[in-house]
Amino acid sequence: MSNLPDEAFRDTIGTIDEGGNRKFIFPKKPSGKFYDYRKIVSYVLLAILVANPFIKINGNQFMMFNVMERRFNIFGFPFWPQDFYLFVISMLVGVVFIILFTVVFGRIFCGWICPQTIFLEMVFRRIEYWIDGDRGSQSRLARQEWNAEKIRKRLLKWTVFFLISFGIANVFLAYLVGSDQLFLMIEQGPVKQANNFIALLIFTGVFYFVFVWFREQVCIIACPYGRLQGVLLDNKSINVAYDFVRGEKEEGRAKFNKKEDRALTGKGDCIDCLQCVHVCPMGIDIRNGTQLECTNCTACIDECDHIMESVGLPKGLIRYASEDEITKKEPFKFTNRMKGYTAVLFILLSVFVGMLFLRTNVEAIILRLPGQLFQHKGDKISNVYTYKIVNKTMNDYNDIHFELIDQKGEIKNVGNTHFKIKREETAQGTLFIEINEAILESDKTTVKIGVYDGDKLLETTKTNFLSPRSFN
Repeated sequence: MSNLPDEAFRDTIGTIDEGGNRKFIFPKKPSGKFYDYRKIVSYVLLAILVANPFIKINGNQFMMFNVMERRFNIFGFPFWPQDFYLFVISMLVGVVFIILFTVVFGRIFCGWICPQTIFLEMVFRRIEYWIDGDRGSQSRLARQEWNAEKIRKRLLKWTVFFLISFGIANVFLAYLVGSDQLFLMIEQGPVKQANNFIALLIFTGVFYFVFVWFREQVCIIACPYGRLQGVLLDNKSINVAYDFVRGEKEEGRAKFNKKEDRALTGKGDCIDCLQCVHVCPMGIDIRNGTQLECTNCTACIDECDHIMESVGLPKGLIRYASEDEITKKEPFKFTNRMKGYTAVLFILLSVFVGMLFLRTNVEAIILRLPGQLFQHKGDKISNVYTYKIVNKTMNDYNDIHFELIDQKGEIKNVGNTHFKIKREETAQGTLFIEINEAILESDKTTVKIGVYDGDKLLETTKTNFLSPRSFN
């Protein structure tokens, strides 16, 4: 056996052949302990993913990301454009959490939590096994001529895939425009809701393309997370890893021979059965080490454990482990790097929670009208302002009015002094503030204004009040 490892696999990816053409993968149907765990996790997450846009808390959709109208609901909390800083911080928290999770546990997010993997492996792939059969049957069917059997299976599979893609598109649209708009489109029909219906068809086409043809290429080509893996992982990170020390030993891999004692011959425990390769949905050989394409789906762990058990060798040849655990037998340690990411995550979470509690349900902005100076009205000075009030709640406010809090004076609203603001709407207009000149100590005074609904104080805001310069 040569001391120089064959690194040719690093020049290609598992889904491209030597001619540079797409190589379609027909993975063996996985089974085993980890696959059963993944099914439970996947179906729970699928239920949550589908239910989220249809659950409401205090009238707010549980999850909504309406980019066009710049309205977001996260866990039932509504976020408006004025709350964009909170949305940014929440995204930063998510990014740092994923980074920390990757540094500690590798790419486990991709194999267990990512919606792309869950839909592909636990929905579309399982239907494909049911219609086309396992690895061998799928491979033969792909090479088979277009006879009645192939046409029947292809039409059945593509129809089912289209219907599921259409269902996913409806859920996705509910996240973007809101479940109420989705139900309104269903009620009114595609003609009256043409924009939403066109978006629905586009999303259906995208999902159908991804899950029927593009598949694992999303993880390899489109997803940036796989690229991050290379700079985030180190020898301390826990990954789905092949124990090359035990698998190779002195003489390397060799086919299983029940008549020989592999411990005496120096042969490794890997019997070179290639089952870990056949079951891999990314088409890679985990024995080559950590690779860009690997999503840590654990299919190879289950398959290898089954083979090891069948030939009477210990399980765990492929397992969750760090490189240092394999080469140096070192247990997992929470490194300074991991502690640093944890500290950053804790700080961001603290800032986010603090800002969340300080956030008000009603936001008021009162600004002096540009280009306008003060006016004399007898012994009073008057300034003109524009205001904008945002009602972020699902409640109507029926008696909105303004009052000065720290100054003696009067606020006169142009139009109705008391007005209404419906739920999730804004109100804007013009008002005058009048203050007796005798009590003004400066030519620029900061005044505090309260926004009330009846006797209830909803929000306070500050603005500047200009007056003649005093020469006293």
